[in-house]
Amino acid sequence: MAISSSSGAGTAALKPKPTLTTAQIFNMSFGFLGIQFGFALQNSNASGILRNYGAEVEHLSWFWLAAPLIGLIVQPIVGHYSDRTWNRLGRRRPYFLAGAILSSSALALMPNANILGSIAPLVIIGAAFLMIMDACFNLAMEPFRALVADNLPDSQRTKGFAIQTFLIGIGAVMGSALPAILNSVFHVSNEAPEGVVAQNVKLAFYIGASIFVLSVLWTVFKTKEYPPKEYAEYHGVQDDKKEGLSSIFKDFARMPKTMKQLGLVQFFSWFALFGMWVFTTDTIATHIFGLSIDDKSSKAYREAQDWTGVIFAVYNGVSAAYALLLPTIAKKIGRKQTHALSLFIGGIGLISVYFAPNKEFLIGSMVCVGIAWASILAMPYVILSGSIPAGKMGIYMGIFNFFITIPQILNGLIGGPIVKHLYNNQPVYALVLAGVFMLCAAISVIYVYDPGAIRIKEEKKLA
Repeated sequence: MAISSSSGAGTAALKPKPTLTTAQIFNMSFGFLGIQFGFALQNSNASGILRNYGAEVEHLSWFWLAAPLIGLIVQPIVGHYSDRTWNRLGRRRPYFLAGAILSSSALALMPNANILGSIAPLVIIGAAFLMIMDACFNLAMEPFRALVADNLPDSQRTKGFAIQTFLIGIGAVMGSALPAILNSVFHVSNEAPEGVVAQNVKLAFYIGASIFVLSVLWTVFKTKEYPPKEYAEYHGVQDDKKEGLSSIFKDFARMPKTMKQLGLVQFFSWFALFGMWVFTTDTIATHIFGLSIDDKSSKAYREAQDWTGVIFAVYNGVSAAYALLLPTIAKKIGRKQTHALSLFIGGIGLISVYFAPNKEFLIGSMVCVGIAWASILAMPYVILSGSIPAGKMGIYMGIFNFFITIPQILNGLIGGPIVKHLYNNQPVYALVLAGVFMLCAAISVIYVYDPGAIRIKEEKKLA
């Protein structure tokens, strides 16, 4: 059955949505724990895996282009169709269930590219698996954002996205730290010759695949979605009109003012994050451990990769804890001010990496990054959801992903050559630039129009 919507940013709900319990909000987002577990394994290990498969450091950002390119295509399409889907599983749930099954398969394949080494160069096979994995992750991830906005009233959306960010942080901590834990606690080897992925990383990917599926299944079985008639009562939509994929371009042209303004904030934020994810391992190896940029298979380089997982676990752990504070902070100083403060702290953390005298110093740097990361995962969506027309939540969440993927694509194209030619193979400067961009994001968010916050204030006055 197709669900279509009326347009117009000012469309009022015919009936106020009921408030949900904390447990209901938790169940609604629990699948994101598994999704972020998979993303964390990718973020902290993909560069090391690709380097072990033969990639040069200046080419890393090109291989990482798979993620934003796939997201640019997949998320708007998934958003478009999930707005118009209804079957026995619901509206959003069919998509993130299918994505979970496919993602778990991709996670198992990524560290085993060597079994297909006779077909093509290992680095090409590894990059192909990375692209497949990202496509599956995006299929699973996009509907979760829309699900929270679908089911929660304006007054609960900060809490909803905060709980989602908390679960993202928990999953990311587990995924980031798991290879190092398997090595240090369970003595699973972290050594491997060039062209082969270490056993601790392989096992971590297998465990991640299992957790991915199980957590999404939890949400599928524990969460209710509003059927078409009830959804229409809350959102004021009609199911009498079918629109094809061409409507994505029309919706893009009608993008709300708030989304355009948030787009600049997202551009600065995600340009910074992409640089951090791609170049942290090699920054630790060269800037902290003093290794040559060409050293990519020694035990010391494996230790740099493991330490990347540890400090990424730190920033994700901090984000999980800080996410629970976001509703309180936002209530006191405002949504935009909360996001600006968090981004500023994150920018300082990234710049501080340059001054690190040892690897332990990076823990403090990542504490600051974790504060920004929590806010990036929650506050833009809280602000955005209050400006989206009725019945367009999925498609506009997908279109909003353009402002996440485009800066990553740009960084992916220019980041590697800049590190090689401008920074003279010193990737630490890529992290400094990331910090500067994060500070720019902090400034730009102050100028964003937040209609949802205005509505909440008006409702309080009337009450």
